[in-house]
Amino acid sequence: MPERLSSNVFKLGLVVNPFAGIGGALALKGSDGAEIRERALAMGAVQQAMAKTKRALQSLVELKSNVMVYTAAGDMGQSVCMELDLPHQVVYEPQSNQTEPEDTLATCRILVEQGIDLLVFAGGDGTARNVSEIVNMACPVVGIPAGCKIHSGVFAITPSAAGAVVASVVRGELVSIFEGEVRDIDENAFRSGNVIARHFGELQVPKQLEYIQSVKMGGRESDELVLADIAAHVIELMDESPDAYFVMGSGSTVDFIMEELGLENTLLGVDVVQNGHLVASDVTATELLSLVQHQPCKLVLTLIGGQGHVLGRGNQQLSADVVRSVGRENMLIVATKNKINALEGRPLIADSGDETLDAELSGLIPIITGYHDQVLYQLR
Repeated sequence: MPERLSSNVFKLGLVVNPFAGIGGALALKGSDGAEIRERALAMGAVQQAMAKTKRALQSLVELKSNVMVYTAAGDMGQSVCMELDLPHQVVYEPQSNQTEPEDTLATCRILVEQGIDLLVFAGGDGTARNVSEIVNMACPVVGIPAGCKIHSGVFAITPSAAGAVVASVVRGELVSIFEGEVRDIDENAFRSGNVIARHFGELQVPKQLEYIQSVKMGGRESDELVLADIAAHVIELMDESPDAYFVMGSGSTVDFIMEELGLENTLLGVDVVQNGHLVASDVTATELLSLVQHQPCKLVLTLIGGQGHVLGRGNQQLSADVVRSVGRENMLIVATKNKINALEGRPLIADSGDETLDAELSGLIPIITGYHDQVLYQLR
């Protein structure tokens, strides 16, 4: 089970590819492969990835009382943490100073097991490929551009920009997430003058959400537009998983989704939907547990306005056993941005009645705020 710190401590994963970009200044068109790295070092190449990582993480110095960095030994992350005096734990020891992709893969695997809130990595497209192979959608990722090839959509525009985004997430500011594409080119073909880029996957990437405050508009019509977008997103997920049970929690936002589906809803209860049909209405905790234990499930929740509870207020049918059976990764929290902003930075609250489960649920979690629009927010 992942280690759980105080709910106030942000768990940041850090992976540095020390040899990223080492062949760039020497016109070697990349740094993939031990032979290229050895050649670059013999030609006097200077490793710059650590300096760029330090520039990015400088933004965390004033926040270090709220952060624990999980990283690999030496130049894969520990060195930078020590320079900046950031609290850190070493979770992996590379076997050689000449680190390889296998070291990145191994570190990422351990970081995911640790239940980190956010992963920061320094490198190029090759490193992004390694990260995506292990992390996938397990947690949000920010790339510090340090390689020769930066074609993937998972990198900040500069190391300082990466630091600004990370600091925003750590401070608990409202930050959108999107799926950034991981792409890489064939270096051998590139050296021959051919650019052959391939798609290797996606990663969840946070980006700063800029707000322009406008005059508040009252009335139900504008609210309905936002709720319709949220409903469209959830209904699309239902269409993509016709065999799954969608457990619909209580609350007005969930009620709107059921209305869009044309289904009767128990406003202060829990219903179950499968393939667009109502299969169970106003279920008890015992009935619900018998359903979710034998079928793929998604749990659709909203938060209580002004309080931020997603579990334990008006939905006690969602017992700790039910939530544990469904799994954190299958929780779909829905809310408008106005409703989130009304919390004034206070975290969402899980009060399942099981303190161990509540601790396991804590950390950053996506909230569906529109059609293909999600923000990251802290759940504690």
